[in-house]
Amino acid sequence: MTSLERDPETGMLTGTFRDRASAERAYNAVAARGYADREVNVLMSDETRKRHFSKDVEVDTGLGNKAAEGGVTGAALGGLAGAIAGVVAAAGAIAIPGLGVVIAGPVAAGLAGVGAGGLAGGLIGGLVGAGIPEDRAKIYEKDIKDGGIVMGVKPRNDDDREHLARKWGTYDGVNVYK
Repeated sequence: MTSLERDPETGMLTGTFRDRASAERAYNAVAARGYADREVNVLMSDETRKRHFSKDVEVDTGLGNKAAEGGVTGAALGGLAGAIAGVVAAAGAIAIPGLGVVIAGPVAAGLAGVGAGGLAGGLIGGLVGAGIPEDRAKIYEKDIKDGGIVMGVKPRNDDDREHLARKWGTYDGVNVYK
């Protein structure tokens, strides 16, 4: 499957973002369409979480204030409200020991239910178990290992799917599958 093809198996829009600013813009686009944080999947390495989202990191993307104005709440980082940081810090986010991965959203709930034994196949096995096709799971595993932030959401309709895929592409999203 090449970028921007429709995923008939999961119906999920997914993509990778190389930095916090790109991921914030993508997340805010989803939130602006009325999706709640519990509907958005976010996956990254623990190292990426520490680099971009720890409370010691001061990030001035200019997005925090816009997110707050739009009613999107998040954890305060460096005096700014980071919408995606709120998702990563939420109680529903889980860290997978041994894999060094942090997962938030509906996928996290599913993987938590599987338990550590079900993740013996590693991240790829967990993603495939969550409904991500194996070829794409391999791409996302590499993206995560390379410091990327993988995001996914099930669009409610084709208009949302097209709009969000376009936005994600303009926000430097790579490996975007709609």
